[in-house]
Amino acid sequence: MTSTLTPQSVERAKPARTGAAPRRRTRVLALPEARWATAATVFFLLALPLQLTGAPAWAWGPLYALSYATGGWEPGWEGLKALKERTLDVDLLMVVAALGAASIGQVMDGALLIVIFATSGALEALATARTADSVRGLLDLAPATATRLTPDGGEQTVPVEELAVGDIVLVRPGERVGADGRVLDGASDVDQATITGEPLPAAKEPGDEVFAGTLNGTGALRVRVERDASDSVIARIVRMVEEASETKAPTQLFIEKVEQRYSLGMVAATLAVFLVPLAFGEQLTDALLRAMTFMIVASPCAVVLATMPPLLSAIANAGRHGVLVKSAVVMERLGQVDAVALDKTGTLTEGSPRVTDVRPLPGSGLDEAELLTLAAAAERPSEHPLARAVVDAARERGLDLPGAEDFTSAPGVGVTAVVNGCGVAVGAPARLLDGTGSTVTAVAEELEESGRTAVLVLVDGAPAGLLGIADRLRPDAAATVAALTTLTGTAPVLLTGDNPRAAAHLAAEAGITDVRAGLLPQDKMAAVQELESTGRKVLVVGDGVNDAPALAAAHTGVAMGRAGSDLALETADAVIVRDELAAVPTTVALSRRARRLVVQNLVIAGVFITGLVVWDLAGNLPLPLGVAGHEGSTVLVGLNGLRLLREPAWQRAAAEGTG
Repeated sequence: MTSTLTPQSVERAKPARTGAAPRRRTRVLALPEARWATAATVFFLLALPLQLTGAPAWAWGPLYALSYATGGWEPGWEGLKALKERTLDVDLLMVVAALGAASIGQVMDGALLIVIFATSGALEALATARTADSVRGLLDLAPATATRLTPDGGEQTVPVEELAVGDIVLVRPGERVGADGRVLDGASDVDQATITGEPLPAAKEPGDEVFAGTLNGTGALRVRVERDASDSVIARIVRMVEEASETKAPTQLFIEKVEQRYSLGMVAATLAVFLVPLAFGEQLTDALLRAMTFMIVASPCAVVLATMPPLLSAIANAGRHGVLVKSAVVMERLGQVDAVALDKTGTLTEGSPRVTDVRPLPGSGLDEAELLTLAAAAERPSEHPLARAVVDAARERGLDLPGAEDFTSAPGVGVTAVVNGCGVAVGAPARLLDGTGSTVTAVAEELEESGRTAVLVLVDGAPAGLLGIADRLRPDAAATVAALTTLTGTAPVLLTGDNPRAAAHLAAEAGITDVRAGLLPQDKMAAVQELESTGRKVLVVGDGVNDAPALAAAHTGVAMGRAGSDLALETADAVIVRDELAAVPTTVALSRRARRLVVQNLVIAGVFITGLVVWDLAGNLPLPLGVAGHEGSTVLVGLNGLRLLREPAWQRAAAEGTG
């Protein structure tokens, strides 16, 4: 269900950033809608067993009355306010139907209807609050304070909101950058995955741009501020998510699209059924009974339940298989998508660098295992992601790593150490070599053209070999792309902040031809809006903060759960909890099956309602028989919808997605 965020959320977030702020998360019972729904449900559950066990009416009657009051007053009040604006909505109609049921003795049926509607309203309010929490919490990525350098060479610790364009700030190793700006002095590797989604830290040196909230590596940087805090990339992501959520057209369940006409028609028909016979001399009691019977058999209860069970069953089935779909509206919307946009890092890929190539150079006298052992031993003291990838590769091969001495690390260059008496250096080829060796250059270019990051290993100053490091494609990525292409009729689009060469290589492996690389968050959102402007209903799959604006702007957004950022998880309409990419097309196919069952149920409910209404108008439908027919149709469509709870339903959806 689409959540609407309040425009004031950015301003409300600022006072909380006084240090290491805790994650903001609205408690369920802090919402009045949740409290009223809980109270209504408790009173209903207390009354129901008393009634079913034959207790006197004075024991369960007041409990039902409290359930009506706590669960029905808010939708009833909202419905009356809408009525004042000359709009009749289904909430008021359902409250009236519940009261009508109670007036002719069907107290339990009316209370159940109230509980269903109150719970639905509470879930919607919770979804809205949780999304707003996550957007406000995004600003905690940026530090609360920064170190500003004064003209006389001194240092001042100031709140980041006080930084002005032109100020010079010092970013020490391990600190987060306090403002968007440009490096004046120093060199370091900066992890900017929150902004661009790149899996590897980016080397920064004088002249390079840095973003607020990104994490500095082992070097110190002096940065000139180029944007106010309110205009930083992080702040703009917050605004984009809010604006996209507010402007995204609200989606309704199929039955809700006709609720206004149905509501008006039912009210008018009920009044006519009561007043016309009365005008022709029928007894008041008989006319009222006929009208109440008509209201019961024509009420949308069966139609609402015809819609919800298939969608809720699909949600439950998907949940058992690691897919959290946040509402029935989302489950319905998933089946409508006809275009897909995929993020790269953490979505199509595993999200962490891995050693893919070990290339000893001719004449080095080393084999792959020996080259990797020396590199891993030298890299083991380092905390750089590339170093961890090299060490992990050595451990996966079962290599014994000797100790390293005299370890040093140079930001943006690499590391050096003494291993088994040999001087070993590991780092970027362009930084470690003074001249250009033809063999080294050829191997490095080959690795980089195939989407790898080339890492050179020197032993006693001589090139010994190169390592290729890359973020690996998920095992099910290619199959998922093919399945989504089959379901939607068009191949997915790749939207990534990574460099074009790496993106193109990985897209080719996954079977994607439309690649849009080097995108910032606003560029991803613009690409989604461009697709939707052509009439497409776009499904976006992503995992990072930089994907959140696109997830919010899309017709439907799905987040990968394992490494997904809080903002992406809350902004998305569904979450792949088990991090299995193949679950995306299966869930889309399951949604389409649910939509087909909804249509079946609406036909069944329509036939029953029409038959009972005609009987009541043309003949004399006994009230008990009318209630039995109404409840019977409800049970029938409910059981039909529950078919999607079974395991074969997921298996058939998986086959449909791949077929």
